[in-house]
Amino acid sequence: MKYSLFWFLCVYCFTFNLLHSQQKFTISGSVSEEKSNETLIGVNIIFPEISAGTTTNEYGFYSITLPEGTYNMVISYLGFTTITETINLTDDIIKNFSLTDALESLDEVIITENVEKLNIRTPQMSVNKLTSGTIKEIPVVLGESDIIKAITLLPGVTNAGEGSSGFNVRGGSADQNLILLDEATIYNSSHLFGFFSVFNPDAIKDLRLYKGGIPARYGGRVASVLDIYQKEGNSKEFHANGGVGIVSSRLLIEGPLKKNQGSFLLGGRSSYAHLFLPLFDINNIAYFYDLNTKISYKLNAKNNIYLSGYFGRDVFRIEDSFENIYGNSVFNFRWNHLFSDKLFSNLSLIYSDYYYNLELGFVEFDWVSGIRNFNLKYDFKHYITDKIKLQYGINSIYYKFNPGEIKPTKASSGINPFKLIDKYAFENALYVDAEHKISNNLALSYGFRLSSFYRLGQDELNVYQDNQAVVFNEDFQIYEKADPIDTETYKRSDVIESFHNIEPRASVAYQFSSNSSIKASYNRMSQYLHLLSNTNSPTPLDIWTPSGKYVKPQLLDQYAIGYFQNFNNNRFSLELESFYKKVKNRIDYIDGADLIANNAIEQVILNGRSRAYGLEMLFRKNEGQFKGWLAYTLSKSEQQTPGRTVIETGINNGNWYNTPHDKTHDISFTGSYNWNNKWKISTNFLFQTGQPATFPNGQYQYNGVIIPSYSGRNSDRLPSYHRLDLSLNYTPKPNKNSGLQGNWVFSIYNIYNRRNANSISFDRNTDTGRNEATRLAIFGIVPSISYNFKL
Repeated sequence: MKYSLFWFLCVYCFTFNLLHSQQKFTISGSVSEEKSNETLIGVNIIFPEISAGTTTNEYGFYSITLPEGTYNMVISYLGFTTITETINLTDDIIKNFSLTDALESLDEVIITENVEKLNIRTPQMSVNKLTSGTIKEIPVVLGESDIIKAITLLPGVTNAGEGSSGFNVRGGSADQNLILLDEATIYNSSHLFGFFSVFNPDAIKDLRLYKGGIPARYGGRVASVLDIYQKEGNSKEFHANGGVGIVSSRLLIEGPLKKNQGSFLLGGRSSYAHLFLPLFDINNIAYFYDLNTKISYKLNAKNNIYLSGYFGRDVFRIEDSFENIYGNSVFNFRWNHLFSDKLFSNLSLIYSDYYYNLELGFVEFDWVSGIRNFNLKYDFKHYITDKIKLQYGINSIYYKFNPGEIKPTKASSGINPFKLIDKYAFENALYVDAEHKISNNLALSYGFRLSSFYRLGQDELNVYQDNQAVVFNEDFQIYEKADPIDTETYKRSDVIESFHNIEPRASVAYQFSSNSSIKASYNRMSQYLHLLSNTNSPTPLDIWTPSGKYVKPQLLDQYAIGYFQNFNNNRFSLELESFYKKVKNRIDYIDGADLIANNAIEQVILNGRSRAYGLEMLFRKNEGQFKGWLAYTLSKSEQQTPGRTVIETGINNGNWYNTPHDKTHDISFTGSYNWNNKWKISTNFLFQTGQPATFPNGQYQYNGVIIPSYSGRNSDRLPSYHRLDLSLNYTPKPNKNSGLQGNWVFSIYNIYNRRNANSISFDRNTDTGRNEATRLAIFGIVPSISYNFKL
């Protein structure tokens, strides 16, 4: 008995000591900028003694659970002074930090070192982050800083050329990118048909581009996610900043609603070059304007609310012939709630709208189309231990699609009102994401997204023989529209078609040393919306349509592997990634497809597939007087639509063909040099393989008419694209810390005046009777000057 009691006491003491020695506590809080109280995203919270750490989330919150003990706590963020504080962790602690701007000095080395080391450890890959300051240093056309132009300098990202809307990621099309501004979907990211982006860099707080390894909290697109957050506003004091350029100006004001508790932000931009056109007897007009707003308020230590919005419009008018007005409107109400020091939540109510209006005065009618959605998101981040973090949540989106409506502008016009049938859909998702640190060398990220899509009832839906909206003409070996055999009418609450998909996500990082690691990732993603466009670059006239009875959702599988290395005390970094992805049910168009004002779009499209693969390299110099990067992408992007039966030829005879976004070689260099505290020089150089195109390869005569013949789809290319840009940034009074502070930016776009081909058209010369090719170039050399200020 006494031996039993003895062993019981021994086991009890051992267990008590073991539990006591393993007792853990949580330290949590927020990190903000000292001057403005603006919360900071992605700040590194590091405990060097035990190689543990975390980062702040999208709202500046952090949490980490550690064993009881005394630690050095390091808080670092690029561009800010590092804080080191000794923490005696014997109980749960709430600790908030305010960071101050770092001076240009060698002390910044530790900031870059910590950031890069943490990135080496994490399994997240295929992600690029750009700051507002970096974007503003990149030379751009007409002197206006541009987010979209900046990300096209990164590996794996291109666009369709100068004056083209959108961007392409890893061989994907522009509609396969999910673009979010404060969590709200932006359907058209361009102003003036691609010359500017809709994002005001003065209002932007954080930007991340996910090309692969996309977390499960994102869904609905199959190429990339561009996640942009606006600033919250200064809750300490009033400030204003802006800029005046040759063709546009901008102004942003911010200040406290209640000091240290609430803030507002209001920013606006507008172009005005059209005001000078009447001086040259030109009655045409082309301009844009936009407005960014945000209100932030801290209710108490556990609750914050945010109300943000964006409104933008483009106006393009040619005398009295027609006027084109289009743009985005988004609003978002968010509520942050802290359930505990380990559980953070965010509830978002979001409205997004894209509006398109074309007023055709010469035929006396208006054309109106668009898409709008109402979005509910509830997200949670659970800091379970220092080794395991969970993110989970739900998302529901209700869509209304307006394919188009014709409205006569005059009773005498002879035009009858005509409305294409509105379409409705409901998209839902449930997701779980886990970040799991297995050991100091091995880290995992894994999860899944369960998505569903319901095509809701509409007024009228065509019925076809054998459910085939496109038929194959064996005599002429072409695809043609099928004739409906009946129509069906549904109530709005009816479900015409439903889709359900499980989307697993996984990535892994193995750290060889403190400066190098290898990573791999896999993504399955679904896209239920499709942009109907048979041009190489999206236009405002393109129409979004939902998946349904005849249009299937796109399904992506993407694999990536990469090697990451820091050199020379982290002054340099190298990222090498290789990827392969395939997409099922990619929309393809039959020859001669008419997409405008088509009430039965299913009659001109087929479901095909696409694939892309390549190698990306990004070499950075992270600090010093000269900073910048060199990016190179070697890739291939193809599409195939085989015949549905052995009789059908398919598109392009069923063979793979280059997508319009295929660029074999893509090289870009970006750099900035601080000459002294007054002068900064920035430059970038781009080289890209020419865009795929289809050219005639011969002609024949039939009944006196000359008819051209063409090679396979996209079997030819435009000439290679390349240009060099340069800018000088001059700050007259760099040491001025109060009052009006300003700087001048002198830039030259395309400094050696390369006339890059935007398109090549073929026509017959009426004088010589010979066929000729005409190359269209948008820009040559473009000098500009702008003045930026802050108060």
